[in-house]
Amino acid sequence: MVLSLEPWDDVWRRNQYLVDGLLRGDETLRVLFVEPSNDLLHSVVSGRGMQRGRGLRTAEGYGGRLRLFQPDKVLPRVAGPVADVLLRRDVRKAITRAGLVDPVLWVNDPGWAGLVASSGWPSLYDMTDDWLAADRGQRELGRIAANEAVLMKLCDTVVVCSPGLYESRADERDVVLIQNAVDLARYRTPRERPADLPESAALYVGTLHEDRLDVDLVLRTADAAASVSGAIVLVGPSALAAANVHRLAAHPAVRLLGPKPFTDVPAYLQHASVLMVPHVVDAFTDSLDPIKLYEYLAVGRPIVSTPVAGFRELDSAALTVADPDAFPDAVAALLSEPTASVNAEGVPDWADRVAAYREVVTPLRAE
Repeated sequence: MVLSLEPWDDVWRRNQYLVDGLLRGDETLRVLFVEPSNDLLHSVVSGRGMQRGRGLRTAEGYGGRLRLFQPDKVLPRVAGPVADVLLRRDVRKAITRAGLVDPVLWVNDPGWAGLVASSGWPSLYDMTDDWLAADRGQRELGRIAANEAVLMKLCDTVVVCSPGLYESRADERDVVLIQNAVDLARYRTPRERPADLPESAALYVGTLHEDRLDVDLVLRTADAAASVSGAIVLVGPSALAAANVHRLAAHPAVRLLGPKPFTDVPAYLQHASVLMVPHVVDAFTDSLDPIKLYEYLAVGRPIVSTPVAGFRELDSAALTVADPDAFPDAVAALLSEPTASVNAEGVPDWADRVAAYREVVTPLRAE
């Protein structure tokens, strides 16, 4: 049972690639994928009425072996432990309905630490972000720290996705480093140019998130792009504050294209003039292993990145690492002088990461 920070949708991330690979490689495996809960109170307060979550359903393409479940969050976090108790109750019901018995818990969302503690089931913590380094209130940070302490103590295995997380957590206990990757065959298969991609485009692909995206830098880069008749294109779901979305949408050189199915993303990357990573540089982004690192390398287009983890250490002729002051001009220079694509060597494939994950999960399933 995967307790995920993200839903199972058309925007594929680490969880989807790994679960897909494991299911396709083992016909005896069954997975219950638990998505982030649906907030009933928020739906009422926002004026949308009482909108229920999607509940338990069967995903297409796996012969019924992948079930998806979105629980309803009846009470807000401020209600205390009872809110989590109700969520755990609903998940246990979904386990029974899905026909699972004593499942292995694969925890990606540390908020489910209580289920690890109360169930005693074999468990794996897949740490993909250092939420203790994120900009959060003291109350939320305290809750995250308490949950992580439970997971670090009780989980049979802890997997981290980045060297930064390995360095910060290896002193606490044994951890396994399994980084991200890319589906090389799909990203290197030539695709037609998307109709909504401008001719001269600096492209960012990924969730637009306050913890990662430097909105002020994006706007300054849009000014520089406009000076050479270029456009800044952002592809991905938005988790930005409404004010920042408005600032971006109001700039004449910015195109917010929203989320695209994972099957279509390679086409945007292949035909962009330049790929960019205008990320904030701080302790939180230093904990990441950006999937876009591997996707960008796979298509061979020129890259401009702030000095963040993954890109900062990369030795590639296609990459320009620039601090925020130099970043806009570096992007504009590449927009004004288009270059040919050059495929990088040694880019890791998700098949290799799935094999490494199978070695971690198999003993837990046997247990």
